[in-house]
Amino acid sequence: MDRDKLQIAVENGYIEWQRHALEQMMEREISRETVKEVLRHGEIIEDYPDDKPYSSALFLWWIKSEPFHVVAAFDLLTELCFVITAYKPDLEHFESDYKTRRKK
Repeated sequence: MDRDKLQIAVENGYIEWQRHALEQMMEREISRETVKEVLRHGEIIEDYPDDKPYSSALFLWWIKSEPFHVVAAFDLLTELCFVITAYKPDLEHFESDYKTRRKK
């Protein structure tokens, strides 16, 4: 994932919002602005270079003391960011740092 290019795409509004992501965001009361903030400032905590059709990554960022995760893909050819999903991570699935997945 080319983090710098993804941030430029987000800043310039080159974002494709997947329908599934928008539905989940509405259900979870997560705004587009929140997702953009996570993508602009967040830390990549998991990288998925083999995802198809584009490599993707899981981002973590804290807003008002709340953790948010966003999964996004990036097309190097068109320089478009694709928002796959966004959610508030929970302690059932992640350790208290919200970066480390709990073992099943």
